[in-house]
Amino acid sequence: MVYHTLLFDLKNIFDLPVEKQIFYAVLGFSWTVYLWEAYLSYRQRRIYSSTTHVPQELGKIMDSETFEKSRLYQLDKSNFSFWSGLYSETEGTLILLLGGIPFLWGVAGSVTTRIGFGSEYEITQSLVFLTLATLFSAFTGLPWSVYNTFVIEERHGFNQQTLGFFLKDAVKKFIVTQCILLPVTSLLLYIIKIGGDYFFIYAWLFTLAVSLVLVTIYADYIAPLFDKFTPLPEGELKTDIEAMAKSISFPLTKVYVVEGSKRSSHSNAYFYGFFKNKRIVLFDTLLEDYSPLNKSGEPQPEQPETGDSSSESKAKPKNKKQGCNNPEILAVLGHELGHWKLGHTVKNIVISQMNSFLCFSLFAVLIGRKELFVAFGFNDSQPTLIGLMIIFQFIFSPYNELLSFCLTVLSRRFEFQADAFARGMGKASELYSALIKLNKDNLGFPVADWLFSMWHYSHPPLLERLRALGSIKQD
Repeated sequence: MVYHTLLFDLKNIFDLPVEKQIFYAVLGFSWTVYLWEAYLSYRQRRIYSSTTHVPQELGKIMDSETFEKSRLYQLDKSNFSFWSGLYSETEGTLILLLGGIPFLWGVAGSVTTRIGFGSEYEITQSLVFLTLATLFSAFTGLPWSVYNTFVIEERHGFNQQTLGFFLKDAVKKFIVTQCILLPVTSLLLYIIKIGGDYFFIYAWLFTLAVSLVLVTIYADYIAPLFDKFTPLPEGELKTDIEAMAKSISFPLTKVYVVEGSKRSSHSNAYFYGFFKNKRIVLFDTLLEDYSPLNKSGEPQPEQPETGDSSSESKAKPKNKKQGCNNPEILAVLGHELGHWKLGHTVKNIVISQMNSFLCFSLFAVLIGRKELFVAFGFNDSQPTLIGLMIIFQFIFSPYNELLSFCLTVLSRRFEFQADAFARGMGKASELYSALIKLNKDNLGFPVADWLFSMWHYSHPPLLERLRALGSIKQD
């Protein structure tokens, strides 16, 4: 009986007009992905809930107090992710079912008409639509972001922000995003409209140029709008970093310390730049000798104001020592430089651009299909921006999921290779201890469900990385 009912339902679906089939296929795939992600998260939450004692193999690298803290932190994050994901999926479904996209497009058209632009000014209407859409997204996402920062991160000792600083940061991010997004979008739409039969090539070249420019200017002109960057002072650490970079012909020009502690006590490090102009950035929370969290209670010298006042961040005394010592920092950088030396950065750029070209090529084939627009409520018009949204966000979603999984697998492979590179530089022991410290500082939980890990972890789990580094005796 159930079998015949299912066949009847499927037959009814295939008897629907093609635009309805497209619409329900998009909704069905979206919920399928959500349910798959929810199932994976459920598997991992069972690990968080049931693994209440340090496993024997972890006994030498993690104490019971840190293990329990990381377990509770990750459990809170997983529960939050479930509810925020359910909200996001429900919101997206309601927007599609209630015709939210064509409604907002109509509102954008009314706004452009009121300011003296008719329906022929499609690019102007597209920019108004984009602004309204990002405003809506910002407002609906704000409560979740506030809860994550001031409840989850606060509860577990990571949040360093006041509410005023957080809100000012959010407004600044929105403004900077619009200043980049709107001009780039308008130029992209213009190129698509005037590009003729080969517009997809010109559009791809334009997005390639934009991405290269943004990567070039981000750390020098955009990131300093939010964080304070200071050159790493002269000393043993800087000298050793420069010597290590020189030993592998890494064209290092500057080393910066970024004041990440005014937002969070999480730590990180990265490098950026093209050709012969590479810079390394270290978070102050990564550096044992610089981390403000290690200096609570000590008198601090007054700092000159540079835009955002650090007084807006919270000074939270910590009982634990945070960050890595100098040899461990060099080992972490050895790993990061391994990504460069082994060509991982270039490979990722090539993969990204090949994917971008493929997507623009397919977009050129699909943009003329009226049924795609009708499926999402656009019966009388085919705006280019809406076409981009429908095809890239909805039609390509199965391909995007597959690509994301493949890139996750590739990323894990790259991480093992970068660890091996640092080991080849004679820094295995230091990287071993640094990974343990960073896992502890960031309350990473070292036990993972195999399926959740395979699907989500772009970095291998801690134990796998330590095993790959070899059996090294720890103090």
